[in-house]
Amino acid sequence: MSEGRKMTHADQSRPGDADIVINGERHVLRLTLGALASLEETLGEGDFEALQKRLSSPRLADLLIILQALLAGGGVRLSLEALKASDVDLAHAARAVARAFAALGEGAHE
Repeated sequence: MSEGRKMTHADQSRPGDADIVINGERHVLRLTLGALASLEETLGEGDFEALQKRLSSPRLADLLIILQALLAGGGVRLSLEALKASDVDLAHAARAVARAFAALGEGAHE
C-alpha cells in the first residue's frame, strides 16, 4: 500500500469480492447487506422474491444498477450516468457480478 493512502474496507479482501476494471482503474465489487437492500428496493420494488425473479433474467439497465450497488459495497460511489459513460468490458462485468453473488451460496454451506 502506498504511503499516505488511507485504507478502506475494500482494501481487505473478503470471500465473494470480485475485481472489475472501469476506465482503466481496478475496483472491488462486494455484495454487502446495504448493496442487497439497495437492489431489493430498486429492482425488487421492496420485495426480495421479486428481486430474485428479476435477477434470474436481468436487463442491461439492471446490470448497471447492480454494478452501482456492488461498487458502493466495495467503497466506490459512481452515479448511473457515470457508469453509462464508462469504459467497462460487458462480459467481464457480468462474470464479476456473478462471482460477487456466488458468495451468497457459499455462506449457506457453513
